[in-house]
Amino acid sequence: MSNHQKRLSVPNSWPIERKEETYTTKAGAGPHGEDGVPLLIVLRDVLGYADSKKEARYALDQDSVLVNGTPAADERRPIGMFDILAFREREEYYRVFPDEGGRLSLTPVDADAAGSKLGKIVDKRQIPGGDTQLTLHDGRTLLVEDDTSYSSNDSIVVSNDSEEVVAHFTYEEGALVTAVRGAHAGRIGRIEEIQVTPGSSDNNVRIEDFEGDDDFETVEEYVVVIDENFVEGDAEGGDGA
Repeated sequence: MSNHQKRLSVPNSWPIERKEETYTTKAGAGPHGEDGVPLLIVLRDVLGYADSKKEARYALDQDSVLVNGTPAADERRPIGMFDILAFREREEYYRVFPDEGGRLSLTPVDADAAGSKLGKIVDKRQIPGGDTQLTLHDGRTLLVEDDTSYSSNDSIVVSNDSEEVVAHFTYEEGALVTAVRGAHAGRIGRIEEIQVTPGSSDNNVRIEDFEGDDDFETVEEYVVVIDENFVEGDAEGGDGA
């Protein structure tokens, strides 16, 4: 199977120019599904830390690039929403955040913020033994003892070192959220109303814009609960990623 794919067919979230060349690197197997951006593109095309695949591989062989606290070994490893990138030699840390239009961008964070990662709960189920398994937006699973505290569409912050839940944000009216997909991707605001739709259709969410722009609506699947500290850490903006 080829490790290349045509630039014109890559997901809209990928931060690359589609008409400069015919092909680009294909993402390998891993989290984030087809929306995951190969690490090579982040290193070479976004940050400019490598001029070629060979240079990127050399950097990864030195264990100097960490993704969510773990040294990355594969330049095709998919990078996606809310991942934390750490460059130990440079002492630089970034969070992957959805920009307006749905493209992923890198926003600088400090070393403390880089020690944990935000995840949206997309599934919750009991497993043998009595524990509860939470499945997050990137496919990661986590076992918790108290099943009453967490619900689908809530967000949690998980320590990269201990895998413990260090913060929990409830999906409810008044919660601060960001839209990560759809026409309003990248916008931030507070939930004014959760419009429950009977049947199998998606629930809609009406959101008051954080910056005072017009309110907007989107489907429930497209919003992720965050908090003020999260927004302040990303307020300076960053590079496309």
